[in-house]
Amino acid sequence: MTDRLGIAVEVGGGHTTCALVDGSRVLDRTLVDCVSTSLAKTLETVEVSVRTLLAAAGVEPEDCIGVSVAFCGIVDAGNGRVLATPHGKFEDAIEVDLAGWSRDAFGLQLRLENDARQALLGEHWAGAARGVQDVALITLGTGIGGAAMVDGRLLASRHHQAGVIGGHIPVSIDGRACRCGGSGCAEAEASTWALPLICAEWAGFAESSLAREERIDYETLFRHYDAGDAVATAVLERSCDVWATLAVTLIHAYDPEVLVLGGAVMRRSEEVLPRIRARAYDRAWTPGRRVRIEPTTLGDDAPLYGAIPLLGLAA
Repeated sequence: MTDRLGIAVEVGGGHTTCALVDGSRVLDRTLVDCVSTSLAKTLETVEVSVRTLLAAAGVEPEDCIGVSVAFCGIVDAGNGRVLATPHGKFEDAIEVDLAGWSRDAFGLQLRLENDARQALLGEHWAGAARGVQDVALITLGTGIGGAAMVDGRLLASRHHQAGVIGGHIPVSIDGRACRCGGSGCAEAEASTWALPLICAEWAGFAESSLAREERIDYETLFRHYDAGDAVATAVLERSCDVWATLAVTLIHAYDPEVLVLGGAVMRRSEEVLPRIRARAYDRAWTPGRRVRIEPTTLGDDAPLYGAIPLLGLAA
């Protein structure tokens, strides 16, 4: 066992994961069984899960260099504070002293980062953006996350929103109401939380096999698409069009060499990626070149790998 270890925690919109990392890889991980909408309650479960990982590895908290938390909201990384959260999720997060929790639970310093930004760190260090200095990333999951890197540095701004809220870039002038208060946002038009509403309002839904499902997410949508359901096929095509529109927007905004696509939706990259590439390449204005649009190579582990450079463990 290496003597340089870190604790990596990802608190996402639909899951929480704990892991141990060293200077080159994710050593072990566990998905936290927690349904609480309270961050404070979630952290209680996280502490138990992390201690179980440490015990299984035969190490103590003091053997670790620090704790990394990747969080699904707008964060002030420098001060270790959550500034804003997804609507209806972790509404107590702004009041939680994460640095204090890390000290009390493990006696370790905390590094906090937005989950998409940390995923981009992981992909830049060991994934699809390795060796590339200008990168943008989109995560397609419960919501839609984004991040950007310019000249090898994560894009940063005074209010900590630069590059982060790509899911709330409008893609439709007359679009659906979004949880952020806007309308026509990419999230409102093609994300997991919005999908049941999108399907229910689609013409012909009552006759679709989707109408018999108690819960509709993209995994469900793909299953009915595979079976040839017309509504599932149409909704998938519409979703890919939304994601391609967002991709073009980020390409124009950040001028990346590579655009990385991650999140749960990309588990069906063989269906999604060709559609997004074709639409984006047709619409993006990049004279004399073509931006590479690539799937994540680290998958759901990208934020965990991002903890390695964030904690200074990278070999």
